[in-house]
Amino acid sequence: MRQKIAMLLAAFVLGMSAYAQAPSFARGADVSWCTEMEASGKQFYDASGNPTELMALLRQCGMNAIRLRVWVNPETAYGAWCDKADVVAKAKRAHSQGMALLLDFHYSDFFADPSRQTMPKAWQGLTQEQLKAAVANHTKDVLEALKAEGIEPAWVQVGNETRSGMLWESGRIDWNKSGAARWSGYVAVSNAGYEAVKAVVPSAKVIVHIDKGPEDNAWFFKDFKQYGGKFDMIGLSHYPESSWQSENARTAANVKTLSSQFGVPVMIVETGYNVSDESLAAQVMTDLFSRLKGSAACAGIFYWEPEVYAWWRPSYYTTLGWNAYNKGAFTWQGRPSTVLDAFYDPTDAVAAPRAEAGTSSDAAYDLSGRMVSASRCGIVIKRSQKIVRQ
Repeated sequence: MRQKIAMLLAAFVLGMSAYAQAPSFARGADVSWCTEMEASGKQFYDASGNPTELMALLRQCGMNAIRLRVWVNPETAYGAWCDKADVVAKAKRAHSQGMALLLDFHYSDFFADPSRQTMPKAWQGLTQEQLKAAVANHTKDVLEALKAEGIEPAWVQVGNETRSGMLWESGRIDWNKSGAARWSGYVAVSNAGYEAVKAVVPSAKVIVHIDKGPEDNAWFFKDFKQYGGKFDMIGLSHYPESSWQSENARTAANVKTLSSQFGVPVMIVETGYNVSDESLAAQVMTDLFSRLKGSAACAGIFYWEPEVYAWWRPSYYTTLGWNAYNKGAFTWQGRPSTVLDAFYDPTDAVAAPRAEAGTSSDAAYDLSGRMVSASRCGIVIKRSQKIVRQ
């Protein structure tokens, strides 16, 4: 009997490990703000208004992966969020739902993007060799903390939106120079991150990530690779605006071109749309999925911070005078909006809602007539009610 229990437990553990492997197409979200939101009093609810843990809720909505950003020492200004301890806590929650993990190293104490790649305070004044060591040690430290919890990321970003390089000034792309001299600082620190990832999680796909998905970005990766840059996957940010149809079309075309030219998959690691018009935002996401999901070139799509609702913003944003994020995909009641319906895949057995026990008059059904959990986001039909959008 004891042996049988051990075998069943081993099978369960192996099953959970399989769940956490990279899916053929990632349908995910960056929810790095979730612990900060929860600490400020925000809760998340299913379609029936029941308080629901966020990762479980997103799994019910069809997501199979989570993206988490990592800052070096955010306590220097922002606060103790997105540091190693916070990232591990969130990763454990996602892992418990069988969701794959995309880890996004910013190599900064705050947001890194094309206009801001600020060196961590603790790394300022380091020589390039010391900086490479700091990148490697920080990368390994976080990955080893995750491995200690039985979690291995499927994908790891070495830098966030690094069109202008990272870790300024040492790792800045120097446009006043040409050839290898232009790229050498950035390539050095990026490759230090790449090698550190491979040393701890050899199976992880290392992503180099830039913004402006609809633009022709082949030149960037051509030069980066020519001058020694290493990557296993290309990551793009794509935030469509008013011309969303043409922007989605150009991004989809670029995904195929980049994948073909460099022989690697491409992933939309950030996307979102202004949800002041929920119906339009849902249409934009549905269109993006329709263009990319069937493409062998595309490895997945991640929505950036969908859990934001009711104009919540980090307390540090008030200090900076910044407005709230306007692309959150939850309703004012803290429930998933129809924007996230694009992420639902009925062929995913894990995401498919479990049948309700019994056949009471309150049982809910989808438009194919299948019984679904009341926590399913989107459109449902109840026997005792008219069609409702929850």
